[in-house]
Amino acid sequence: MKFIDEAKIEVIAGDGGNGVASFCREKFRPFGGPDGGDGGKGGSIFAIADRNINTLVDYRFAKMHRARHGENGRGSDCYGKGADDVYLRMPVGTLVIDQNDGAIIADLTEHDQIALLAKGGEGGWGNIHFKSSTNRAPRQKSDGKEGERRDLLLELKVLADVGLLGMPNAGKSTFIAAVSNARPKIADYPFTTLHPNLGVVRVSHEKSFVIADIPGLIEGAADGAGLGVQFLRHLQRTRLLLHIIDLAPFDGVDPVKEAKAIVKELKKYDESLHEKPRWLVLNKLDMVPADERVERVKSFVKRFGWKGPVFQISGLTREGCEDLVKEIYEYLATQRQQEQRDQSTMLEAARAITSIDIDDPRFKALD
Repeated sequence: MKFIDEAKIEVIAGDGGNGVASFCREKFRPFGGPDGGDGGKGGSIFAIADRNINTLVDYRFAKMHRARHGENGRGSDCYGKGADDVYLRMPVGTLVIDQNDGAIIADLTEHDQIALLAKGGEGGWGNIHFKSSTNRAPRQKSDGKEGERRDLLLELKVLADVGLLGMPNAGKSTFIAAVSNARPKIADYPFTTLHPNLGVVRVSHEKSFVIADIPGLIEGAADGAGLGVQFLRHLQRTRLLLHIIDLAPFDGVDPVKEAKAIVKELKKYDESLHEKPRWLVLNKLDMVPADERVERVKSFVKRFGWKGPVFQISGLTREGCEDLVKEIYEYLATQRQQEQRDQSTMLEAARAITSIDIDDPRFKALD
């Protein structure tokens, strides 16, 4: 199946049915009174997150999604039938944006999460609602309201804990295949990866995390060179970035120059993504002579001016991969614990605010 991570659609909710002005006409009831029913509600359109879907390809060609109108009311106190709602199933991680004003309509981050995209119109009132002691034969009624119509942009941002960043042919696909259940295409030429790949890394039976591999970047990617930066959005939800470096490039290019080019393109695309925690992973250690490894690693780190964590691995032989995976899991576990503590602190503060007694003399003394 072709991977599609962006689509534009139009959603049109159903209009509400019209109310009716009607009067009872039955034998032996010459003054039966008003009996016009209300119109039915128009159908709404919802988005529902589905973890079994991993692409927006269904919306690449199905551009318009419309709900039915509600039925009109009828006499004899008959109300119009409301239209069924429409549910659009989308991958978890889909961001729904209004094309007209850029507002975020929904961010689908959990399985079975439901979000309203376009609300159906309310049904109109029949004349039974307008009768009173002074208006016993009302001829008023109201029409149903129009349903909402929106032009939407769907952006899929895959949900992963760790994202891989690097030049084409840096060994990202080899690494993700070595440590996870992902089986990406691997070859000895650049741009083998054409779309994001997700893999689950099992540290133990109950410990795991998700890693994402995106197509490689080159210098000028922000201006459209190579595959551009169209896939960088898939790294925005990650907690940690691994910058994979080819320590033994076959074409003789300078790894430091390429690494700096990646950082430059990252900053040009999104400042917040550039500030995200990032580790340096020096790959293809097996292709460097054993007696040259220490000196080459020191030289690279010094010339690159790197102050953060540095790991040396070989995705092909899996040397150093196990230690790196353990370090990643420990870091993610610490991050999750910190987020839980922050959330608990916020909840306690919210409870404290809601439990304040404004009649307490201590607060009156502040007036």
